[in-house]
Amino acid sequence: MSNKPSAAAQTPPADSGLSGSEIVLKALVDQGVEVIFGYPGGAVLPIYDALFQQNALRHILVRQEGGAVHAAEGYARSTGKVGVVLVTSGPGATNAVTGLTDALMDSIPIVCLTGQVPTHLIGNDAFQEADTTGITRPCTKHNYLVKDINQLARIVHEAFYVARSGRPGPVVVDLPKDILIAKGGAYVPPETVAHKSYNPRVKPDPARIAEAVDLLARAKRPLFYCGGGVINSGPRASELLTRLVRTTGFPCTLTLMGLGAFPAADPLYLGMLGMHGTYEANLAMHDCDVMVAVGSRFDDRVTGKLAAFSPGSKKIHIDIDPSSINKNVRADVSVVGDVAHALDEMLALWKKKDRKADGKALAQWWKQIDQWRARDCLRYQKTDKIIKPQYAIQRLYELTKDRDAYITTEVGQHQMWAAQFYRFEKPNHWMTSGGLGTMGYGLPAAMGVQIAHPDALVVDIAGEASILMNIQELSTIRQYRLPVKAFILNNRYMGMVRQWQELLHGGRYSESYMDSLPDFVKLAEAFDCVGLRAAKVSEVDDVIKEMIKVDRPVVADIVVDQNENCFPMIPSGAAHNEMLLGPADKQAKPTSEEGMVLV
Repeated sequence: MSNKPSAAAQTPPADSGLSGSEIVLKALVDQGVEVIFGYPGGAVLPIYDALFQQNALRHILVRQEGGAVHAAEGYARSTGKVGVVLVTSGPGATNAVTGLTDALMDSIPIVCLTGQVPTHLIGNDAFQEADTTGITRPCTKHNYLVKDINQLARIVHEAFYVARSGRPGPVVVDLPKDILIAKGGAYVPPETVAHKSYNPRVKPDPARIAEAVDLLARAKRPLFYCGGGVINSGPRASELLTRLVRTTGFPCTLTLMGLGAFPAADPLYLGMLGMHGTYEANLAMHDCDVMVAVGSRFDDRVTGKLAAFSPGSKKIHIDIDPSSINKNVRADVSVVGDVAHALDEMLALWKKKDRKADGKALAQWWKQIDQWRARDCLRYQKTDKIIKPQYAIQRLYELTKDRDAYITTEVGQHQMWAAQFYRFEKPNHWMTSGGLGTMGYGLPAAMGVQIAHPDALVVDIAGEASILMNIQELSTIRQYRLPVKAFILNNRYMGMVRQWQELLHGGRYSESYMDSLPDFVKLAEAFDCVGLRAAKVSEVDDVIKEMIKVDRPVVADIVVDQNENCFPMIPSGAAHNEMLLGPADKQAKPTSEEGMVLV
């Protein structure tokens, strides 16, 4: 989209003769929208009436507005497009708030159209009225309340620009009912609309790129630390990151949101870092001397104790959002710009200047990393008597890795095990709630992914507690014949809550036991889906194969060890070299600068 207003934009548009609702739909079509996730109600019935009379837009009827936003997130995250949501006023808008906050935290581009009472009733506590712009101001990138039908098209186009530009995020457009009903509004096409003030910097300052390359060339113990910003920048950014890492020969680690940005099979990859990251990734983060943070924001689940975070390193921070730089961790070199542009320029300058890594120092660094790797931090006790959750995910990976599989998750232990044991070779195939940690995200997100990729295998790796938060979306999945697979690691606990209660609260399991769970097989069948169960190790492969084979929605109930904990783990407030690597480390303290003793 052009950043400079054209002559057409400066000229008052002609009366289009369209209703407000028709203007909204025309704007969506002109923005390239194909799918809307929504739920009707009184304030948005004019839009639904207009939807009924057209064929350009497909509407997916969810069962709750929160599910609509998560579905749009899955759609957006797996395609790189803007996800679109349509909800009514009052409770319709407030039900969407959690999803909007989730999208804001994880930088997912969403445009959410909310109904509103007629303009003359705003502020009168009318039926199903809520201060939507006030409520959503802290949980959106921007929001609008439309009060003039002649500004409607411009605002919708602007909303898409804001949602997808710079650091992506959710935008709300609040639509009073009288604006939607009114006739004769002006329509302007998207190419004539320009935002007056929001023009994110895309191309980085060449001087900063030169500083970054010079610092990298002098590194003795370098590390690439990459996040979801690489994926948001598009597939080319992941390709450029891979080329730059391989050209330098430096180690690379990824955040939870960055999985897939660098191939998991590459020997230069150290695994995920952070609270449940690998031993080698976290200790490399702690001991590196030059860190390149690419599209990552130094959140607390990655940094641990800030005062002890990577104490001896120089930090290069590349991000399109200038407010993320120096927010949590001070950068020595700040590169503001699109990740793909920055990586492209760094790679070109590295080659142009014929830079070479310090071979001797790098060899020593890799020797140290290999020693950490040898400790096999993801090892767990295998048994034929009970299904270990790690084993279930390993088998799921082995039986699906040759397919174009898309994985979503709910939130909890299963989410971390999925991040540890399911290996991603390319971007946009991993959808999870990172920043907000929203239980109930995975099933509707998988629904959105399946809408975007109808022929792909889409699996929601779930926990029995988390999936119940939006289990009603099985009805939506069945209505649209979406072959989504829910793979439940059922340990009959809120697993991560139980783990923290065990490790940090003296084993006082307050309200974390799930003693009234449904029979998930029967529940699946009640929604006219396929229900499967594995209660023995010998049954796991057969259930996974059957789940994949069936061209229908499936709920697979995998009964796993109730007491298994997710390790490695950096306790909240601890440093990277204070990791718990197993049950014997429950009350342990660091025994050396290297870290905990592996059990």
